[in-house]
Amino acid sequence: MDDLDDIKTRVEHLTPMQQAEFRAWFLERDHRDWDAQIASDLKAGKLNDLIAEAKADRDVGRTRDL
Repeated sequence: MDDLDDIKTRVEHLTPMQQAEFRAWFLERDHRDWDAQIASDLKAGKLNDLIAEAKADRDVGRTRDL
């Protein structure tokens, strides 16, 4: 059994309260990882084309306020 299979099996055997705690921890970690990836991509210029496209759409009125 590899590590991932072991983790899955262990999670399946957690109590509902432990699963909720694990889920909250995992989602927080996932959000931190996502934020770090976005920050890294932004710093590297990987989002520049998307930002320019969004600004161009805004400038010609193809957007709406949220």
